[in-house]
Parts: sequence; C-alpha cells; structure tokens
Amino acid sequence: MRGFWITKEKVVIRLAVDIGGTFTDVVLDVAGVRHTTKVLTTPSEPEQGFMEGALAVLAKAGVKPGEVDAIVHGTTLATNAIIERKGARVGLVTTEGFRDSLEIAYEHRFEQSDIYMVRPEPLVPREHRWGVEERLAADGSVLIDLDEAALKQVAAQMKDAGIEAVAVCFLHSYANAAHEQRAVAALVQWLPGVPVSMSSQVSPEIREYDRVSTTVANAYVRPQMEGYLQRLERDLAERGFKCGLLMITSSGSMTTLQTACEFPIRLVESGPAGGAVLASNLAKELNEDRVVSFDMGGTTAKICLVDDHEPLHSRTFEVARAYRFLKGSGYPLRIPVIEMVEIGAGGGSIAGVDEMRRITVGPESASSSPGPACYGRGGSQATVTDADLVLGRLDPERFAGGQIRLDTDAAATVLYERVGKRLGIDEKAAAAGISEIVDENMANAARVHAIEWGKNLSDRTMIAFGGAAPLHAARLADKCGIRKVIIPTGAGVGSAIGFLQAPVGYHVTRSRYVNLDEFDPTAVNELFASMSAEAESAIRRASNNGAIEEQRVAYMRYRGQGHEIDVALPARALTHNDKTMMEELFATRYEALFGRTIPNLGVEVMTWSLAAQIPVAPPPRWDATNRGQPAMPSQQRDIFDPELMRDLVHGIHLRGALAPGMVVVGPAVIVEDETSTLVGRNFDALILQSGYIQLERKL
Repeated sequence: MRGFWITKEKVVIRLAVDIGGTFTDVVLDVAGVRHTTKVLTTPSEPEQGFMEGALAVLAKAGVKPGEVDAIVHGTTLATNAIIERKGARVGLVTTEGFRDSLEIAYEHRFEQSDIYMVRPEPLVPREHRWGVEERLAADGSVLIDLDEAALKQVAAQMKDAGIEAVAVCFLHSYANAAHEQRAVAALVQWLPGVPVSMSSQVSPEIREYDRVSTTVANAYVRPQMEGYLQRLERDLAERGFKCGLLMITSSGSMTTLQTACEFPIRLVESGPAGGAVLASNLAKELNEDRVVSFDMGGTTAKICLVDDHEPLHSRTFEVARAYRFLKGSGYPLRIPVIEMVEIGAGGGSIAGVDEMRRITVGPESASSSPGPACYGRGGSQATVTDADLVLGRLDPERFAGGQIRLDTDAAATVLYERVGKRLGIDEKAAAAGISEIVDENMANAARVHAIEWGKNLSDRTMIAFGGAAPLHAARLADKCGIRKVIIPTGAGVGSAIGFLQAPVGYHVTRSRYVNLDEFDPTAVNELFASMSAEAESAIRRASNNGAIEEQRVAYMRYRGQGHEIDVALPARALTHNDKTMMEELFATRYEALFGRTIPNLGVEVMTWSLAAQIPVAPPPRWDATNRGQPAMPSQQRDIFDPELMRDLVHGIHLRGALAPGMVVVGPAVIVEDETSTLVGRNFDALILQSGYIQLERKL
C-alpha cells in the first residue's frame, strides 16, 4: 500500500460517504490523514454517485478497494422519499374501528389563523387501511382474541390492491406484542416478498397516532431503502470492497446494514446527525461548553445546540412539514434523534418574488439535477449559489475542487429575470437581497430553536461546516450576536467526517406505566435487562470490540399531566430506596425546565429508554494559539457587501498557505477545494494550532 504501513501493524483505512440532496461527500481516512472529494448526487440511482465519489477518493489516495477496513454511510434517501411522496404503496392493518386514527391525527388545527390550512395527506389512503377484530387492554391483557380468518381475507385484498409494504399496528401492542407477532407471521406467509413492519418493534410506545405514524413511515420507505442498500452492497462487492457497511442513524450512532434495512425510519436524519457528532467532538477539542452547530449544504441548513460537548437529544421528530416552523404540520416520528432544526436554506434553494413583491428563498431546491443555473446543467431558477457567485464570493474556476466550472453570466441572467426585473433592481442588488433573506431565515430558525429549549445564542460559539456554511457563517453570527465562529478543516464534507467519529450504538425505548407511589424495582429492572439484551445484540452484530456503556432515561410527569420530561437514571439495577432519588431527580429536572415544581402531586413514569454504545476515544485537546502577523493575500477581489450595498476589496487567501498563528484581516475570503470562508468586514480570522479557522468579531 505504498507507505500505509506503520511498524508491523496494518494502518486502518476507513471510508465515509454522505449522500445529500445536491452533493455526495466522501472522506477517506488513512491513519488519520484525510482525503476528500465532492461529487453531484445522482437522485434516481444514489449508488452511482456513492461509487463515483468512493473510487475517486481511493484513486487520489492510491488505495485499492480491498484495502478499506470499514465503510460508514449516511443518506437523505428515506427523508426525501417521504417529502416527495415517492415511497411504497403501504397497507395498514390495525384494530377494528381504529383505521382512521392515522387521518384524525391530533384532532387540532396546527395553524389557527389560516382558513385555507390543509392537513398533510396520510401516507396510506383510507382504501388501503384495514381493521381486524382483536383488542388488548391498556395493561396488555387480551379482551378479544385476534381473528386470523379476517386477517387472511385482508391479506387477499392487499394482494389484489398491489400493496408493496405492510404496517401492523394494534391498539396497546406496546404492552403486549402477541397479537402483532401472530399477525406478522401470518402476513409474511400469505404475502411472500412483501416487507411487514410491526409497531411493537418499530416504536413500542404509548400514544396511538405517533406509533401508527412511525410504523407507517417505516413501511413507506422500507422497500426503497432495502433495494438501495442491497444494490449498494452488491456493487461494493463487485468493485472489490471486502469490508462491512455500517449506517449512521438519526441518533448519531452507527448500526448494521441489517438493522437499517429493517428499521430505515431510524435513518431519516442520518446525514445531519453526522454533523452534530462532528460539532460535539470539535467542542471537546477546543473546550467549548456552549456551541451552536451550523450545517449548510446544497439543499438544507441544519442548526443544533451542543451543551457540555453533547448535542441535545429527543425521541420525537417531525418530517415533511407543510408549514416551516409549525409543529403538527408534518408526519410525527417517535424515534431516537439528535434534536435540531432543519430548513430549506441551502446553496440550491430557489429564490423568487411573491405577490407582495417580497424576495422569497426556499424551501424548494434545484438539487443536483438540474442544479443552480450557474452549474450549466439546464437550471433556470435563481438560487443562493447563483447569488453568491454574482456577489463575487465564489471563484468560478475552483468550485467543488474545480470539478464544476460556474457560469457567472447564466447566474446573472436568472437573478435579473426571476428577481431583479420584478423589483426594478439589477442582478447584483437581487443577489444581495437573496443572500440577506436566506441568512435571516437561518438566523430566525436558530433563534426560535434556542428559545424553545430555553437557551441563549449570543454566548455560544458557532461551528460552521457544509459546502455553503462558511460563506454565510459570519453574517449569520452578526444576526445572532455571536462573537466567535470555528470553521474546521474539511468543513465542506463535515458530516462525512462526523460519520468516522460516531460510536457503534443502539437505542431501545419501551412504554410501561409506573406510579412512583407504588414503585416496584423488580419489574423495572427486568424491563431494563430485556432492553439491554436487545441493544447488546444489535451492537455486537456491528462490532465485537470494546465494552458497552449504557445511558438510562425515564420519561416522567406529574400525575394528570399530558406530556413527560426526560430524567437521567443511573445505569445500574434500581432498589426500593431509589424511589426518593427518582423523585428528587425529576423535581430538579422539572424546575430547570419550567422554573418551579408542583408540591403535593404524585409522580409517574410512562416510558423508559436505554441508549447503549461502544464509546470512542476522546479527541485530542489543542493548546492555545499565539497570534502572529497578518497574512498577506495572494490576490484581491471586489465582493459586494449586502449590508453596505457596495463593493468592498477582499483579500483572497489559500487555506493551504496559512500556518497556525496567522491572522487574516477581514474583509477577506479563505479558499479551499470543498468550500470557501467569507471573513466579514466585522471579523478577523485566526488560524488555530489545529488548522481550524477561528473568526473573531472585531472590537
């Protein structure tokens, strides 16, 4: 392998591939040395873009496919299938009388003031939802046995309807899975080749609509994801790769291909989760306790809060929202997920002018095909990338490492035709307006997200990555009152780098009601033992190396409340004496969230969660960087400032020529293959010992 051996041990070579809506990012790690590339995503056959990028980066490093030891992959394929309504034809089997719960949803209007409000269409139309006679009580006891004869008739109707995937979700099956297990076993026999998703496996939790929605979404994307992953596995073997393929889940951990095929809904946020993992590791390296990560790619922007080196986690998520910030306007998923806000604000986001003559940006994207007009691939819409090019922020010869030569004239034409002409302004003013709108959209999303979690943005350090984030980070920091921004090395492929830093892990959640006044530790310990065994089995399929660590959480509330809060528990067997400890932990957590406790009210646990993982080695800590002399630019370029509405002379610096301690005085641009960093006029940039760029607001 020409120099890839150290002493007598083989160097570990790992490959990470992140398929986004516009670009597929690839990182090859050879003994800590990274080789990266970006290629355009191939939406119709994502494995083609995967293979093109993988082989390109291997050729760059001089590595053969058979020498790769591990491949880690994340993709937006499952998310896009739901958003674009391009999933399978799903049949839902549920308890007689409850087939409309999927459409009734929460029985409320998520937008009270919009008289034209339209609810999202269910992923399963009513004619493909069937009720079967059976009934369980809330404690799991059988009230009415499963009618298998009726189920067989349903299977025949499904076959006639051309059903491609089945979701089985019976009432209270989280408490007793027996009826679902019998139904699934029968349906697999009667409908050969049709994948069946069972709610007591996909989401064994209370709240009927959430559980049905999650199971249906899993069935909806399962044939497509299974087909894609199996084709990818076959193509990798044909190309000479001999290692296994691991997938990144929405919770930021790695899992096996088998688990991903069975529960693809756990992959909906796999790409953004890699970015959150990267931000958490950078926070550890730089000893930053309060961080906001900003990931802006070609299609979306993702914002995540990281406290004490850990991203915020949740077990609920909503996909395909019809209204950008309105909870309830999308499809709820009850899966372990890193908590973040994601909006349609990327380099490919389409700009226009609405009826009130206001510039709008997103959420629709030009994606990779045809892409922004400046790509020269037939795109005719004005996008954020077109605006950045016309403003002078991008070098048309160096975009995506020189793989795509940008057409400035084409960008200027669509900016004027789609925006400028309607507002009576030139293309440069139109570009400035688009840039300001997209930056304000992202700043507003960050503010709302922070407020919802009771957090402050202005005292945080921003970590910016993704192909477009370094161009917009300084202005976003201005709008949010943030004084320091970190741009890591390899920022353009940041999420893929995060994949390589993720642990192998698995989350298990089970609903079981426990009144703390009647706390029985034996039953809870048996539940956790079962959950621990399930998690260990899933983890060991991916890795036999390393000890497994667990984090346990109880979702608790005051008796009579409608929703729970998460309370961390010790990872050990509980005793009768722990009742007081659990009440105190709940009171502390409740007061931290709401500023008070409620006296003389009992406490109950609705759901229990266990997160298990093989921990990874902590990243290195870097010493403080001494400031040196200002770096001299290699050239200068006029770049339009949207705030001042005029051109400013910016110094142009090659990132590879900047050594630790050098200071880049703003306004300037730091150029590299996968991205460029705009150092705003209000900032200077310090090159840290780690090689990272640190934007610092001028006094």
